[in-house]
Amino acid sequence: MSNSSNSLDHLSAEEKRELLAELLQKKAEAEPEIPPEHYRFDLYPEYLQLKEQQTQLQANNIRNPYFSVHEGIARDTTRIDGKELINFSSYNYLGLAGHPTVSDAAKQAIDRYGTSVSASRPVSGEKALHLELEQGIADFIGVDDAVLYVAGHGTNVTTIGHLFGRNDLILYDAYSHNSIFLGCMLSGARAISFAHNDVADLERLLKQHRQRYQKVLVVIEGVYSADGDIPDLPKFIELKERHKAFLMVDEAHSIGVLGEHGQGISEHFGIDPKTVDIWMGTLSKSFASCGGYIAGSQPLIEYLKCTAPGFIYSIGITPANTAASLAALQVLKQEPERVARLHARAQLFLDLAKEKGLNTGTSHGSAVIPVMVGETLKALHLSQQLFHQGINVQPMTFPVVPQNEARLRFFLSSTHTEAQIRQTVDTLATSLAKIETEILA
Repeated sequence: MSNSSNSLDHLSAEEKRELLAELLQKKAEAEPEIPPEHYRFDLYPEYLQLKEQQTQLQANNIRNPYFSVHEGIARDTTRIDGKELINFSSYNYLGLAGHPTVSDAAKQAIDRYGTSVSASRPVSGEKALHLELEQGIADFIGVDDAVLYVAGHGTNVTTIGHLFGRNDLILYDAYSHNSIFLGCMLSGARAISFAHNDVADLERLLKQHRQRYQKVLVVIEGVYSADGDIPDLPKFIELKERHKAFLMVDEAHSIGVLGEHGQGISEHFGIDPKTVDIWMGTLSKSFASCGGYIAGSQPLIEYLKCTAPGFIYSIGITPANTAASLAALQVLKQEPERVARLHARAQLFLDLAKEKGLNTGTSHGSAVIPVMVGETLKALHLSQQLFHQGINVQPMTFPVVPQNEARLRFFLSSTHTEAQIRQTVDTLATSLAKIETEILA
């Protein structure tokens, strides 16, 4: 050290500074340069891909079908840019969003509690409304209790991510919602998808893997939102009981829709709801509000309320949203004819579409009816043509659905009239035939 140090003693201070600068320059040159896309959002490859997609839409004279500004309540009709359209792109299945009783309940809750509960519920955000809605949902489903979350997507993520861990296995339907998939990732458990609605494939996986893990969760949905089809719940229950697994059912699109009284897939099949371990649902569709819930046994709900990060570290659901859902639930119980009318309207749409030779995929018995188109650009063109003819329906394209399985997805409401449905199907069939003729030409 002393020899090395002494070897620089003959250098002046200026020479030492120049030498240090030279060494630092060589070190900087030796280190690999960090690509700008690793620290600039405007150069993200995924962002550039998004901008390229937007450029392609403009080149094909296609308006962006997303982020349209709706003026007023979205029911069987909606207003966009001052134009009224028949609306098939909202989850207002029972027409309760905008119902006077529901709106009045939300206003009264604001007057009494304000616009926010201002804290997480374990701290000081607990309101009597929360407990009333939770018990109301549990009673409606037919289980012990429920817990409310502020977001439907977050309900799946935090619940699955919290209840299961690295020593566990999660088997989920290949068509599961993004929130289920992210919950699996968060959990750290091994997650394997099984073929859509395929009980035999699930059984194969359970036989192959069950004994290697502590807890096993099977996750399905009551109605699959991209296809509108329904799983054979009794078969899934039989399988989970035989292999001693938990069963979770996401009822985002089935509660308020399936069953004579809208009590969901358990009523649809006539099974005891307590044979399902975890019921998940959202408040943003049939219940005319915003948020999510988990319903099930008393031990499950008590544990989640005391430990689930998405519950204890998040603000409680707002008074207005809570009161709106509670009122929507009460109206639903008082007016089950809304469910019957929804069933009739959805069946009419499905029957008419099939008569016109339209491909509705595997949809049956739900309020979600896709019309399969195939190519992305064809779906975008069809959606735009319908918009110009007074019909609002959104396309679903890759990567949300598989490549070459683009579709228009129609959400039916009890407020749709038969005339609206007949007009829509006629216009849809004519427009699709025209597009296909132009492509062949």
